Amino acid sequence: MKAAILVKSHEPLVLADIELPRELSFGQVLVKVLYSGICGTQINEIDAVKGEDKFLPHLLGHEGSGVIVDVGPGVKTVQKGDHVVMHWRKGAGIESETPTYRWKDQKVNAGWVTTFNEMAVVSENRVTAIPKDFDMSIAPLFGCAITTAMNVVNNDAHLKIGESIVVVGVGGVGLNIVQASDMVSANPIVAIDLHNHKLEMAKKWGATHCINSKTNPNIKEEILKIVGPKGADVIVETTGIASLIEMSYELTQPQGRTILVGVPKKGDNISIYSLPLHFKKVLKGSHGGDSNPSEDIPRYIRLHQKGRLKLAEQITHRLSFDSINKAIQVLRSGEAGRCVLNISN
Repeated sequence: MKAAILVKSHEPLVLADIELPRELSFGQVLVKVLYSGICGTQINEIDAVKGEDKFLPHLLGHEGSGVIVDVGPGVKTVQKGDHVVMHWRKGAGIESETPTYRWKDQKVNAGWVTTFNEMAVVSENRVTAIPKDFDMSIAPLFGCAITTAMNVVNNDAHLKIGESIVVVGVGGVGLNIVQASDMVSANPIVAIDLHNHKLEMAKKWGATHCINSKTNPNIKEEILKIVGPKGADVIVETTGIASLIEMSYELTQPQGRTILVGVPKKGDNISIYSLPLHFKKVLKGSHGGDSNPSEDIPRYIRLHQKGRLKLAEQITHRLSFDSINKAIQVLRSGEAGRCVLNISN
């Protein structure tokens, strides 16, 4: 079966035929992958932003949709034929051992979930069953972008009605943080990005104010004009750029919350004045918003079915699996809202 393999850091993925493990271990399921999203996490893995990659060659992808083909011993939460979302956060069920594939007589490593492959051996706790009539081409968004964003707002930021929020970077996750902020009636909701087309999308998703940080030389002053001189109640930083993390912390009000979603490159240190942290100011790194996919995905599907949650509208690029390296370049360019790959066709 075809897979996209990260063979060497900083280089394009290699599309090749690889061999599945001969049998499923305790707690594993076999998934026919239909669609996969691409996230900044995969860019970070390709670029080895956390340091030397000791697991090469290996598979990638952590948000997808598919159909259960087989289940291993001990699996109880899903069964053959179930339509599922594949996600990186732990849900219900067993956390299995990770699988090993074969390619050209060498081992290919993989984590508990991968989605850049036509067939994937996945840990039971990385799949959640969804209704069989749900559109599988938009389902991958529940694997990361939607669940992360909604839970950053709910669990990390504890955003209240009428509080101000600034979202720095409105890509796939940032756009949905704007959407979630609008759902809880935050005000104002300020979106910041380099790209006007993303800011236009943010307006449609609920942003009350938009600032292009590339063309506006006085971004700090502009933010304070909108949220008030004390700063914002909440600022969510999604880019991982050290200077923007420092700015976000600086512009958060004295008892506000600065939430870091973006991951800085190894060695990119930040410098802050830490005294306010002793007086109720919060600086917090997010780990997927502490999402529980087994509980969250069914709730968010119901929201979508009621017309309360926009999904298809944020997918700006739909490409074939063979175009995966092109899709990665599109994501790097900043042109994409959300990019979805058709893995099965």
